[in-house]
Amino acid sequence: MSKTSSVIVVGAGIAGLAAASRLQSFGYTVTVLEGRDRIGGRIHTDRGWGVPVELGATWVHGMDGNPVMDLAQQWDLETVITDYENLWLHDTKGVVLEDDDQVELEEQFWEALDEVEELVEQMDEADEADISLQTALDIVLSKWELSDQDRRELDYAIASLIEHEYAADSGELSAYYWDEGEEFDGEDCLFPQGYDQLVNAVAKDLDIRLKHSVQTVEYEQTGVRVQCGDATFAADYAIVTVPLGVLKAGSVVFSPALPDDKQKAIHRLGMGMLNKVVLRFSKVFWEKSAEVIGYIPKKKGEWVEFFNLHPVTGKPILVEFNAGSYAQALEDWSDEKIVAAAMQTLRTIYGAKVPDPTHYAITRWGADPFSHGAYSFLATHATDEDYDMLAEPVGDRLFFAGEATSRQYAATVHGALLSGWREADRIHNLN
Repeated sequence: MSKTSSVIVVGAGIAGLAAASRLQSFGYTVTVLEGRDRIGGRIHTDRGWGVPVELGATWVHGMDGNPVMDLAQQWDLETVITDYENLWLHDTKGVVLEDDDQVELEEQFWEALDEVEELVEQMDEADEADISLQTALDIVLSKWELSDQDRRELDYAIASLIEHEYAADSGELSAYYWDEGEEFDGEDCLFPQGYDQLVNAVAKDLDIRLKHSVQTVEYEQTGVRVQCGDATFAADYAIVTVPLGVLKAGSVVFSPALPDDKQKAIHRLGMGMLNKVVLRFSKVFWEKSAEVIGYIPKKKGEWVEFFNLHPVTGKPILVEFNAGSYAQALEDWSDEKIVAAAMQTLRTIYGAKVPDPTHYAITRWGADPFSHGAYSFLATHATDEDYDMLAEPVGDRLFFAGEATSRQYAATVHGALLSGWREADRIHNLN
C-alpha cells in the first residue's frame, strides 16, 4: 500500500464508521463526510429524557455470534434481553386476550404462512411472476372461514410480526423473497445505556466532518472527488454508505452515472418506513411487568404495538411503532394529532382516566433528507440479488456499504457493520 493511499467515506452511520475505523487501522488516511450534525445515522439515541431513548435502531437481533455483541463485550456495554412473548394483547375493545386465544392466533398465523409458502412454490414451478405477500395471503385466507374478528386478529399478527419487522405493508413485500436473508441465533437485546455507546466507540479517533452534505461524487481511473457545498475532497477511493432512500431520491449525483444494473437494483429494492412515538407519563398505568402491549385495531396496522421501557429504564415510558403506509401517512400529521391518536388507543385499552403524557418524541424518518426512510426491504419484483448488485464496486475506485448492500443481513445494524468491514477489506486487498 502506498503511504499516501486515502479514502473518503460518505456517511457516518455504523457502516461508514466501521469502514473508516478498519481502514485507519490498516494505515490509510480516511476522511468521513457526514451531512447531519451528529454521527450514528439511523442509530440515534436521545439523551434529553434523563435516560437514553432510541429514536432509531433499538435492538441487537440475535446475540449468538453477532459482531455487534462482540464489540459490546469488548467495550463492556450493558445489555438487556427483550422477551417478546411477555405480551399483553388487547382486543378492539381493550379486553386482554386469554393465553389460549393468543396461542391459537399464533398457530393460525404460522399456518397461513405455511400455506403461502406452498402457494409460492406452486407459482415458482409454473414460472409465474412475483406477487405481493398480501395478495398471496388473501388467496390463502379466502379459503378459510373467518369472522370479522378472526380476520382482525390475523391482521394484527401480520402487522406485528411481518410489517413492523420489515418496515413495509405486506402489499409491498415480495411473496417470493420477502423473508430471504439469514439471522444470528439467540435472543434479541438492547443497550439500556444507549446504542450511541457503540457508535461513539467505533468512531473514536476518526476524522469526521459533520454538516458536510455530499452533493456529487466524481470517479475516474486515478481517483475520486467529492463535492460538499463549496468544499471539494479528493482521494484514491470513496466508500458511499448513504441509506438506500438517499440513493433512490438521487440526492447524491454520481459522475459518470452509476451502471444501469446498479440503478435498476436501487429502483427495485424497497425503502421501508418505521416510525416511533415515544410517550413519557407521570406514572405507570399499564401492565408494569409487560414488555410488549399489543392492540388489535379495527383498521389493520394502526397503533398495534407499544413497548414498555419501564423495566429497562425505571421510567414510565412507552414507545409505539407504526410501519409502512400508515407510518408514512402520519408524517404529514401534526405532533398534537399524532399524540392524540396514540392516546385514544391507550384510553380504549386502559380507560378514560389515562393521563396525558408529560413529554413526547415523534420520528419522521421518511422526511429526513439523510435517510428518506427506515431500512430496506425486498419489494415485489425485487430479489436478494439486488442487494449484491448494490454492493458491487464501480471501477475499483467507488465502493458501497450499508445495510442495503448486505444480502445476508439487510435491515440490521450488524448487516451495516459487516458491510463496512467488507468494503474496507476490499480496498485493502487491492493494495
